[in-house]
Amino acid sequence: MASGMTEARAPRVAIEMIGVNKWYGAYHALRDVNLTVTAGERIVVCGPSGSGKSTLIRCVNRLEAHESGSIVVEGVELTDDLRHIHEVRREVGMVFQHFNLFPHLTILENCTLAPIHVLKMEPRDAAAVAMHYLGKVHISDQAEKHPGQLSGGQQQRAAIARALCMNPKIMLFDEPTSALDPEMVKEVLETMVQLAREGMTMVCVTHEMGFARQVADRVIFMDAGAIVEINRPEDFFSAPRHPRARQFLGEIL
Repeated sequence: MASGMTEARAPRVAIEMIGVNKWYGAYHALRDVNLTVTAGERIVVCGPSGSGKSTLIRCVNRLEAHESGSIVVEGVELTDDLRHIHEVRREVGMVFQHFNLFPHLTILENCTLAPIHVLKMEPRDAAAVAMHYLGKVHISDQAEKHPGQLSGGQQQRAAIARALCMNPKIMLFDEPTSALDPEMVKEVLETMVQLAREGMTMVCVTHEMGFARQVADRVIFMDAGAIVEINRPEDFFSAPRHPRARQFLGEIL
């Protein structure tokens, strides 16, 4: 190699799914899914209801167990080994459709619970981390309130802050705006856009196509449990290759 030249490093693989299948009884929820997500990549998963979108990302942190194929997250293969599951979950944050905040705890307590008990942080240090991330999502003034005292948009931003308090390498979003009133969607999407700009590896199931256009590196379209198209946003929205994707976009745009 010539003097002064450095060998280019391949992007680090954050998530790799190979031949993944998942059934619910006789229902084939995921069909031979193959997907590689590199570190820092932003992936938007879309498709009709029942296409397997949420099942796919729930398998990434073993909220759902796959029956065949392999899933490797940050170098750790997900199996029935609880040590591997806990290791992956420490690296992967997840934000759900319905917030999943503990109603009897304050927002600050919701955010410090896992760092204290899982990461073994001192309460004072955990509180400092929590206030940092509550500030990033612009609700530090709500820290001492309970979830029921916040709007839906504020609760979802609190859920994002709670996930960030674990310092994850990957963030998963499962339709994070679908339970919100329209006027609250914008504030949550703005928070997610900011995360994307900071280089967070993200896999997001959403029907917010404007968000997909703005931040996605790739759009994944699913139908009947299978990934039928992976494309750059500009190509997916202007000239989708798969007939089912063309039909889907025709219905929602």
